[in-house]
Amino acid sequence: MAFMNTVVTATGTNLAGGSAVRLDEALRAVYSRELEFKALPIMKFFSFASIKEELGVEPGLEIKMLRVNNLPKGGALTEGVRMTPHAMSMSMAAITVGERGNAVSMSELALQSAFTNMMAAATTLLGRDMAVVLDTELRDTAMSGTNVVYARKGDKTKPTGRLEMDDTCGLNVATIKDGVETLATNNAPKWSLDNGQDFYICFVHPHCSRVLRDDPAWINAAKYGAPVQLFNGEIGRIDDVRFIESTNLNNGAAAVSDYGYDATLADVNIAAGKTADLYRSVMFGEDYYGFAISLPPELRDNGVTDFGREHSVAWYAIWGAGILHDEYGVIIESV
Repeated sequence: MAFMNTVVTATGTNLAGGSAVRLDEALRAVYSRELEFKALPIMKFFSFASIKEELGVEPGLEIKMLRVNNLPKGGALTEGVRMTPHAMSMSMAAITVGERGNAVSMSELALQSAFTNMMAAATTLLGRDMAVVLDTELRDTAMSGTNVVYARKGDKTKPTGRLEMDDTCGLNVATIKDGVETLATNNAPKWSLDNGQDFYICFVHPHCSRVLRDDPAWINAAKYGAPVQLFNGEIGRIDDVRFIESTNLNNGAAAVSDYGYDATLADVNIAAGKTADLYRSVMFGEDYYGFAISLPPELRDNGVTDFGREHSVAWYAIWGAGILHDEYGVIIESV
Protein backbone atom coordinates (compact mmCIF):
# COMPACT_ATOMS: atom_id res chain seq x y z
CA MET A 1 0.00 0.00 0.00
CA ALA A 2 1.34 3.40 -0.96
CA PHE A 3 1.91 6.14 1.53
CA MET A 4 -0.97 8.49 2.16
CA ASN A 5 0.36 11.95 2.93
CA THR A 6 -1.83 14.31 4.87
CA VAL A 7 -0.49 17.87 5.01
CA VAL A 8 -1.74 20.08 7.81
CA THR A 9 -1.15 23.81 7.52
CA ALA A 10 -2.42 26.97 9.15
CA THR A 11 -3.85 28.34 5.92
CA GLY A 12 -4.87 25.14 4.14
CA THR A 13 -2.06 25.49 1.59
CA ASN A 14 -0.81 22.19 0.22
CA LEU A 15 2.87 22.06 1.19
CA ALA A 16 3.86 18.62 -0.01
CA GLY A 17 1.36 17.39 -2.54
CA GLY A 18 -0.96 15.71 -0.02
CA SER A 19 -4.45 16.54 1.20
CA ALA A 20 -4.41 19.84 3.05
CA VAL A 21 -6.30 20.13 6.34
CA ARG A 22 -7.15 23.58 7.65
CA LEU A 23 -6.22 24.52 11.20
CA ASP A 24 -8.48 27.56 11.37
CA GLU A 25 -10.33 26.18 14.40
CA ALA A 26 -7.04 25.62 16.23
CA LEU A 27 -6.07 29.26 15.78
CA ARG A 28 -9.24 30.81 17.15
CA ALA A 29 -9.73 32.23 20.63
CA VAL A 30 -11.00 29.36 22.83
CA TYR A 31 -11.71 28.66 26.47
CA SER A 32 -10.65 25.02 26.67
CA ARG A 33 -7.47 23.19 25.78
CA GLU A 34 -9.10 19.76 25.68
CA LEU A 35 -9.11 17.83 22.41
CA GLU A 36 -11.83 15.51 21.19
CA PHE A 37 -11.10 12.76 18.67
CA LYS A 38 -13.71 11.05 16.54
CA ALA A 39 -14.32 7.43 17.52
CA LEU A 40 -12.90 4.71 15.28
CA PRO A 41 -13.51 0.93 14.96
CA ILE A 42 -9.98 -0.23 15.66
CA MET A 43 -7.83 -3.17 16.77
CA LYS A 44 -10.32 -6.03 16.95
CA PHE A 45 -9.16 -8.41 14.23
CA PHE A 46 -5.57 -8.05 15.45
CA SER A 47 -6.40 -9.94 18.65
CA PHE A 48 -7.16 -13.12 16.69
CA ALA A 49 -4.28 -13.16 14.20
CA SER A 50 -1.47 -15.70 14.31
CA ILE A 51 1.54 -13.39 14.57
CA LYS A 52 5.08 -14.00 13.39
CA GLU A 53 7.72 -11.33 13.72
CA GLU A 54 11.00 -11.44 11.81
CA LEU A 55 13.40 -8.55 11.44
CA GLY A 56 14.72 -10.02 8.20
CA VAL A 57 12.75 -11.31 5.26
CA GLU A 58 13.59 -13.76 2.55
CA PRO A 59 14.07 -12.72 -1.10
CA GLY A 60 10.77 -11.52 -2.53
CA LEU A 61 9.75 -9.81 0.72
CA GLU A 62 8.08 -12.93 2.06
CA ILE A 63 7.82 -14.28 5.58
CA LYS A 64 6.97 -17.96 5.66
CA MET A 65 4.95 -19.69 8.37
CA LEU A 66 5.51 -23.42 8.71
CA ARG A 67 2.44 -25.64 8.58
CA VAL A 68 2.81 -29.25 9.76
CA ASN A 69 0.36 -31.71 8.21
CA ASN A 70 -1.23 -34.57 10.12
CA LEU A 71 0.33 -38.04 10.05
CA PRO A 72 -1.32 -40.94 8.24
CA LYS A 73 -3.57 -42.70 10.74
CA GLY A 74 -1.84 -45.32 12.85
CA GLY A 75 -3.46 -48.49 14.13
CA ALA A 76 -2.94 -51.99 15.48
CA LEU A 77 0.54 -53.51 15.55
CA THR A 78 1.52 -57.10 14.80
CA GLU A 79 3.97 -58.95 16.99
CA GLY A 80 7.36 -59.25 15.26
CA VAL A 81 6.50 -56.76 12.54
CA ARG A 82 8.38 -53.49 12.58
CA MET A 83 6.47 -50.24 12.47
CA THR A 84 6.84 -48.26 9.26
CA PRO A 85 7.87 -44.70 10.12
CA HIS A 86 6.38 -41.83 8.14
CA ALA A 87 8.16 -38.69 7.15
CA MET A 88 6.77 -35.47 8.61
CA SER A 89 4.83 -33.62 5.93
CA MET A 90 5.15 -29.85 6.08
CA SER A 91 4.17 -26.92 3.91
CA MET A 92 4.88 -23.21 3.99
CA ALA A 93 2.35 -20.41 4.15
CA ALA A 94 4.04 -17.40 2.56
CA ILE A 95 2.91 -13.91 3.54
CA THR A 96 4.20 -11.01 1.47
CA VAL A 97 5.16 -7.95 3.51
CA GLY A 98 5.34 -4.38 2.33
CA GLU A 99 5.65 -0.82 3.51
CA ARG A 100 2.77 0.81 5.38
CA GLY A 101 2.58 4.33 6.67
CA ASN A 102 1.01 7.74 6.81
CA ALA A 103 2.34 11.23 7.51
CA VAL A 104 1.17 14.57 8.78
CA SER A 105 2.85 17.93 8.30
CA MET A 106 2.23 21.39 9.73
CA SER A 107 3.82 24.80 9.54
CA GLU A 108 5.78 26.52 12.27
CA LEU A 109 3.07 29.19 12.26
CA ALA A 110 0.43 26.57 13.13
CA LEU A 111 2.54 25.18 15.97
CA GLN A 112 3.18 28.61 17.47
CA SER A 113 -0.35 29.94 17.01
CA ALA A 114 -2.44 26.91 18.02
CA PHE A 115 -4.06 26.87 21.45
CA THR A 116 -2.88 23.32 22.12
CA ASN A 117 0.08 21.03 21.38
CA MET A 118 -0.62 20.22 17.75
CA MET A 119 2.38 17.91 17.41
CA ALA A 120 1.06 15.75 20.27
CA ALA A 121 -2.35 15.70 18.60
CA ALA A 122 -0.69 14.70 15.32
CA THR A 123 1.05 11.71 16.93
CA THR A 124 -2.25 10.61 18.47
CA LEU A 125 -3.93 10.79 15.07
CA LEU A 126 -1.10 8.82 13.50
CA GLY A 127 -1.42 6.10 16.12
CA ARG A 128 -5.15 5.85 15.53
CA ASP A 129 -4.59 5.80 11.77
CA MET A 130 -2.08 2.96 12.12
CA ALA A 131 -4.63 0.96 14.10
CA VAL A 132 -7.31 1.49 11.44
CA VAL A 133 -4.96 0.55 8.60
CA LEU A 134 -3.82 -2.59 10.44
CA ASP A 135 -7.27 -3.80 11.44
CA THR A 136 -8.78 -3.02 8.03
CA GLU A 137 -6.05 -5.03 6.31
CA LEU A 138 -6.66 -7.96 8.66
CA ARG A 139 -10.41 -7.64 8.04
CA ASP A 140 -9.87 -7.78 4.28
CA THR A 141 -7.65 -10.83 4.76
CA ALA A 142 -10.26 -12.58 6.89
CA MET A 143 -12.93 -11.75 4.31
CA SER A 144 -10.87 -13.28 1.48
CA GLY A 145 -11.82 -16.83 2.46
CA THR A 146 -13.57 -18.98 -0.15
CA ASN A 147 -16.21 -20.64 2.07
CA VAL A 148 -19.44 -18.61 1.83
CA VAL A 149 -22.75 -19.21 3.60
CA TYR A 150 -25.89 -17.25 2.74
CA ALA A 151 -28.32 -16.33 5.50
CA ARG A 152 -31.40 -18.52 5.67
CA LYS A 153 -34.82 -17.11 4.87
CA GLY A 154 -37.53 -16.53 7.44
CA ASP A 155 -38.92 -20.01 6.70
CA LYS A 156 -35.41 -21.43 7.27
CA THR A 157 -34.94 -22.23 3.57
CA LYS A 158 -31.21 -22.25 2.75
CA PRO A 159 -30.22 -20.08 -0.26
CA THR A 160 -27.39 -21.30 -2.47
CA GLY A 161 -26.57 -17.84 -3.81
CA ARG A 162 -27.48 -14.17 -3.68
CA LEU A 163 -30.24 -14.53 -6.27
CA GLU A 164 -32.09 -16.90 -3.92
CA MET A 165 -31.97 -14.48 -0.98
CA ASP A 166 -34.89 -12.24 -0.07
CA ASP A 167 -35.78 -9.55 2.46
CA THR A 168 -36.08 -12.14 5.25
CA CYS A 169 -32.44 -13.28 4.94
CA GLY A 170 -31.17 -11.47 8.01
CA LEU A 171 -28.51 -13.07 10.20
CA ASN A 172 -30.15 -15.77 12.31
CA VAL A 173 -29.24 -18.69 14.54
CA ALA A 174 -29.96 -21.24 11.79
CA THR A 175 -27.31 -19.56 9.61
CA ILE A 176 -24.85 -19.55 12.50
CA LYS A 177 -25.38 -23.30 12.76
CA ASP A 178 -24.61 -23.63 9.04
CA GLY A 179 -21.30 -21.86 9.63
CA VAL A 180 -20.49 -24.02 12.64
CA GLU A 181 -21.30 -27.12 10.61
CA THR A 182 -18.84 -26.06 7.92
CA LEU A 183 -16.04 -25.33 10.40
CA ALA A 184 -16.64 -28.51 12.38
CA THR A 185 -16.68 -30.58 9.18
CA ASN A 186 -13.33 -29.04 8.23
CA ASN A 187 -11.90 -29.85 11.69
CA ALA A 188 -11.24 -26.17 12.34
CA PRO A 189 -9.68 -25.82 15.81
CA LYS A 190 -11.55 -23.68 18.30
CA TRP A 191 -10.08 -20.89 20.38
CA SER A 192 -9.43 -21.90 23.97
CA LEU A 193 -9.58 -19.92 27.19
CA ASP A 194 -7.73 -20.66 30.41
CA ASN A 195 -11.00 -21.80 32.01
CA GLY A 196 -11.31 -24.61 29.48
CA GLN A 197 -13.96 -22.99 27.27
CA ASP A 198 -13.60 -23.57 23.53
CA PHE A 199 -15.34 -21.50 20.89
CA TYR A 200 -15.30 -20.06 17.38
CA ILE A 201 -15.16 -16.31 16.79
CA CYS A 202 -17.70 -14.45 14.66
CA PHE A 203 -17.34 -10.78 13.74
CA VAL A 204 -20.68 -9.12 12.96
CA HIS A 205 -21.86 -5.64 12.06
CA PRO A 206 -24.14 -4.00 14.68
CA HIS A 207 -27.01 -4.24 12.17
CA CYS A 208 -26.53 -8.02 11.91
CA SER A 209 -26.16 -8.28 15.67
CA ARG A 210 -29.46 -6.48 16.14
CA VAL A 211 -31.27 -8.87 13.80
CA LEU A 212 -29.60 -11.93 15.33
CA ARG A 213 -30.67 -11.04 18.85
CA ASP A 214 -34.29 -10.77 17.70
CA ASP A 215 -34.25 -14.42 16.62
CA PRO A 216 -36.49 -16.45 18.98
CA ALA A 217 -33.83 -19.16 19.19
CA TRP A 218 -31.33 -16.57 20.44
CA ILE A 219 -33.82 -15.10 22.91
CA ASN A 220 -34.63 -18.50 24.39
CA ALA A 221 -30.95 -19.42 24.72
CA ALA A 222 -30.08 -16.10 26.33
CA LYS A 223 -33.09 -16.20 28.64
CA TYR A 224 -32.14 -19.50 30.24
CA GLY A 225 -28.41 -19.74 29.68
CA ALA A 226 -27.01 -16.22 29.97
CA PRO A 227 -29.29 -13.82 31.86
CA VAL A 228 -26.42 -11.49 32.81
CA GLN A 229 -25.71 -10.52 29.19
CA LEU A 230 -28.38 -7.84 29.33
CA PHE A 231 -26.58 -6.21 32.22
CA ASN A 232 -22.88 -6.52 31.47
CA GLY A 233 -23.15 -5.55 27.80
CA GLU A 234 -22.03 -8.84 26.22
CA ILE A 235 -23.56 -9.67 22.87
CA GLY A 236 -23.42 -13.34 23.81
CA ARG A 237 -22.47 -16.82 22.74
CA ILE A 238 -24.47 -19.58 21.08
CA ASP A 239 -23.52 -22.95 19.54
CA ASP A 240 -19.94 -22.46 20.75
CA VAL A 241 -19.62 -19.17 18.84
CA ARG A 242 -18.67 -15.89 20.50
CA PHE A 243 -19.75 -12.72 18.72
CA ILE A 244 -17.85 -9.45 18.41
CA GLU A 245 -19.44 -6.30 17.01
CA SER A 246 -17.55 -3.96 14.71
CA THR A 247 -18.65 -1.24 12.28
CA ASN A 248 -15.54 -2.16 10.27
CA LEU A 249 -17.37 -5.11 8.67
CA ASN A 250 -17.97 -5.03 4.90
CA ASN A 251 -21.45 -3.81 3.95
CA GLY A 252 -23.22 -1.89 1.22
CA ALA A 253 -25.40 0.29 3.44
CA ALA A 254 -22.70 2.47 5.00
CA ALA A 255 -21.65 5.86 3.70
CA VAL A 256 -19.04 5.73 0.95
CA SER A 257 -16.54 7.40 3.28
CA ASP A 258 -17.05 4.73 5.96
CA TYR A 259 -14.28 2.17 6.51
CA GLY A 260 -16.78 -0.66 6.21
CA TYR A 261 -18.34 0.40 2.92
CA ASP A 262 -18.06 -2.17 0.13
CA ALA A 263 -19.40 -1.15 -3.29
CA THR A 264 -19.82 -4.81 -4.32
CA LEU A 265 -22.42 -5.24 -1.55
CA ALA A 266 -24.50 -2.15 -2.37
CA ASP A 267 -27.83 -2.63 -4.20
CA VAL A 268 -27.13 -6.29 -4.95
CA ASN A 269 -29.71 -8.20 -7.00
CA ILE A 270 -31.65 -10.71 -4.90
CA ALA A 271 -34.80 -12.78 -5.46
CA ALA A 272 -37.92 -11.50 -7.23
CA GLY A 273 -36.10 -8.73 -9.03
CA LYS A 274 -35.35 -6.86 -5.82
CA THR A 275 -32.12 -5.26 -4.67
CA ALA A 276 -30.70 -5.00 -1.17
CA ASP A 277 -27.61 -3.82 0.65
CA LEU A 278 -25.78 -6.87 1.93
CA TYR A 279 -23.70 -7.34 5.08
CA ARG A 280 -20.77 -9.72 5.49
CA SER A 281 -19.85 -11.46 8.72
CA VAL A 282 -16.92 -13.81 9.24
CA MET A 283 -16.70 -16.85 11.51
CA PHE A 284 -13.41 -18.64 12.07
CA GLY A 285 -11.33 -20.88 14.26
CA GLU A 286 -7.74 -20.59 15.45
CA ASP A 287 -4.94 -20.06 12.90
CA TYR A 288 -7.33 -18.89 10.18
CA TYR A 289 -5.23 -15.88 9.15
CA GLY A 290 -1.72 -14.72 9.94
CA PHE A 291 0.04 -11.42 10.46
CA ALA A 292 3.75 -11.16 9.57
CA ILE A 293 5.87 -8.27 10.86
CA SER A 294 9.24 -7.36 9.40
CA LEU A 295 9.43 -3.90 10.99
CA PRO A 296 7.06 -3.01 13.86
CA PRO A 297 5.21 0.32 13.59
CA GLU A 298 7.24 3.32 14.69
CA LEU A 299 7.00 7.10 14.60
CA ARG A 300 9.54 8.93 12.44
CA ASP A 301 10.44 12.61 12.21
CA ASN A 302 11.20 14.08 8.81
CA GLY A 303 13.68 16.53 10.31
CA VAL A 304 13.80 20.27 9.79
CA THR A 305 12.66 21.44 6.36
CA ASP A 306 12.28 24.85 4.74
CA PHE A 307 14.57 26.44 7.36
CA GLY A 308 12.44 25.17 10.22
CA ARG A 309 9.14 26.43 8.79
CA GLU A 310 7.66 22.97 8.25
CA HIS A 311 7.44 20.03 10.66
CA SER A 312 6.47 16.51 9.62
CA VAL A 313 5.98 13.25 11.50
CA ALA A 314 4.88 9.85 10.21
CA TRP A 315 4.24 6.29 11.25
CA TYR A 316 6.05 3.62 9.27
CA ALA A 317 6.02 -0.16 9.32
CA ILE A 318 6.67 -3.22 7.17
CA TRP A 319 4.08 -5.96 7.56
CA GLY A 320 1.74 -8.25 5.68
CA ALA A 321 -1.28 -10.48 6.25
CA GLY A 322 -2.55 -13.64 4.62
CA ILE A 323 -4.80 -16.68 5.00
CA LEU A 324 -3.12 -19.63 6.71
CA HIS A 325 -5.92 -22.21 6.55
CA ASP A 326 -8.77 -21.28 4.24
CA GLU A 327 -10.92 -24.13 5.51
CA TYR A 328 -10.89 -22.66 9.03
CA GLY A 329 -13.10 -19.69 8.10
CA VAL A 330 -16.59 -19.01 6.77
CA ILE A 331 -17.98 -15.81 5.23
CA ILE A 332 -21.66 -15.15 5.98
CA GLU A 333 -23.73 -12.85 3.75
CA SER A 334 -27.04 -11.45 4.96
CA VAL A 335 -29.39 -8.53 4.39
